[in-house]
Amino acid sequence: IKRKYAMANIVLGDIPKVTPSSKVVGDLAQFMVAQDLDVQQVNDQAETLAFPESVVQYLRGEIGIPPGGFPEPFRTRVLNSRNLTPIDGRPGASLKPYDFDKSKEELSSTYGASFIDDKDVLSHALYPDVFVAWKEFELLYGDVTNLPTDFFLNPMVVGDEIEFEFGAKSGKKYAAKMTSISPVQEDGKRTVSFELNGERWFISVTDATIKEGLVTREKAGGEGTVGSPMSGVIVGLKVKIGDIVKEGEPVATLSAMKMETVIPATKAGVVERVLVNVGDKVEGDDLLVTIV
Repeated sequence: IKRKYAMANIVLGDIPKVTPSSKVVGDLAQFMVAQDLDVQQVNDQAETLAFPESVVQYLRGEIGIPPGGFPEPFRTRVLNSRNLTPIDGRPGASLKPYDFDKSKEELSSTYGASFIDDKDVLSHALYPDVFVAWKEFELLYGDVTNLPTDFFLNPMVVGDEIEFEFGAKSGKKYAAKMTSISPVQEDGKRTVSFELNGERWFISVTDATIKEGLVTREKAGGEGTVGSPMSGVIVGLKVKIGDIVKEGEPVATLSAMKMETVIPATKAGVVERVLVNVGDKVEGDDLLVTIV
């Protein structure tokens, strides 16, 4: 990884490495490790490689202009293949004033005024995609901020007990105990039973590990196939069956190793098949989309 980091640094123009530019170099290094690429291969395949989004944003000029300028013709080849226009000058100079009042009104309308404060508005302004993903998580699982960190990060096992408070105003205390997990059923689900303040509850959950073991995905390789550049999770789909795409146009977004990678179309044409959904876990070279 250290050797690839040094190579990535050369590819990007030997830039000063402080946040966020250090992450750009790190993302490219991880990508080169996953794809087993060297400097020459990265330059030769500039138009077709599914670079991490942070790398494309850097080359576009979204975090500023490096002291020695951008690496050419690498930058131009990457941007032209994606139909992107470089930013001229300092990005902040052309940034429009942010309307915090309007944002708070819109967020309150979407999620409820009681669930939005000034900190939420600022979080959304700085990291809109991350904020929306978190709110969608909350809508599904509720407020998990008071759960003990170890149980939030790691699943409970039979016999585990936790205590927590729910509701900032009420401060009501709960005690939860995992009592049993049934064997996996034919549909990949298990019945989990637990006690909440002494009351027995049952819930059916899908065992994702079992489901993944049963799925064998097609692999990319032929003309018009778009494959995953590495293992990760599909977090965005940009196309559907029947869409007309240009070569280099984004078709999906992959999250892997704490970075997002926009996956481009490998040719111009019509989307024939879409083999993944948002949230699907994929491995390197798994077939995502076919284009005819």
